[in-house]
Amino acid sequence: MFSDLESRREVKKEEGEAFAREHGLIFMETSAKTASNVEEAFINTAKEIYEKIQEGVFDINNEVHAYKYHWLILI
Repeated sequence: MFSDLESRREVKKEEGEAFAREHGLIFMETSAKTASNVEEAFINTAKEIYEKIQEGVFDINNEVHAYKYHWLILI
């Protein structure tokens, strides 16, 4: 986020990082306006899902998981 927009920030970076850490999520700041970190966020998310599938955390044969995560794997 640009420093001139810092005052308009809804959630502090530290809060977002803490929330992600507590819930086992990936945290990355992105910008739709400048496309900063957008591609990296998708790539990192896809890698994380792929690793969890390889580890057996996600069962792609289970319809609930397959439906939820299949579209991300295709990215």
